Amino acid sequence: MRKKIIAGNWKMNHTTVEINKFMEELTEAKVGNEDVEAIICGPFPYLSLLVDKANHTALKIGAQNMHFEENGAFTGEVSPLMLNDLNISHVIIGHSERREYFAETDETVNKKVQAAFANNLTPIVCVGETLEQREAGEMLSHIEKQVTAALNGLTGEQVAQTIIAYEPIWAIGTGRTASSAEANEVCVHIRQVVRQLFTKNIAERVIIQYGGSVNPDNIRELLSQTDIDGALVGGASLKAASFLQLLEESK
Repeated sequence: MRKKIIAGNWKMNHTTVEINKFMEELTEAKVGNEDVEAIICGPFPYLSLLVDKANHTALKIGAQNMHFEENGAFTGEVSPLMLNDLNISHVIIGHSERREYFAETDETVNKKVQAAFANNLTPIVCVGETLEQREAGEMLSHIEKQVTAALNGLTGEQVAQTIIAYEPIWAIGTGRTASSAEANEVCVHIRQVVRQLFTKNIAERVIIQYGGSVNPDNIRELLSQTDIDGALVGGASLKAASFLQLLEESK
């Protein structure tokens, strides 16, 4: 049985005071267990603080992005080597906001996925369609293209360790959530794509998350589906109380 993974994506939110308060509340409760893994992906300036605060807890700390080169003349970028040096465990790659606002492509996503594995980081690869693509019947073909490109050149074992997050762009931060059946349909398709590219065994091991206005009220229904193994959560991960509730509802 695949483990449930709840990852909070804080995006460009929180300061030192807010993070200290969040982590104080979190450490007072038991975070994560054998069935549910908890990850917080924080802003770059606070990753060291988060790693320090998460020490001696089950909470894992991830980054929201990285460059695919380990070093070089890339002003303003952060490398996988640096993340590894900070004891970061996961990194979000190809979020729709990165694709839309910062010109990320399927090619750069693939380069970052390969760089993540080269530096002992677990990639959380985001895929998803626009409302226009869904209404035009292009949803599944678009998702297949993104998944295929992201996994290009990986070994089967690397693919099995990859987390794929399905986030329909029209549901991110809008309050509108895909129904559990709609979300599961795409997650089933993603697993089928992985099976076609690799093997049934690899496909059954891949963790597939859903993201898009996930909250404590809908998480249980989403996770009751056959192929949804967790969630990539935005707003509901910003407060310790709601994040803890998400973990509790995921058990």
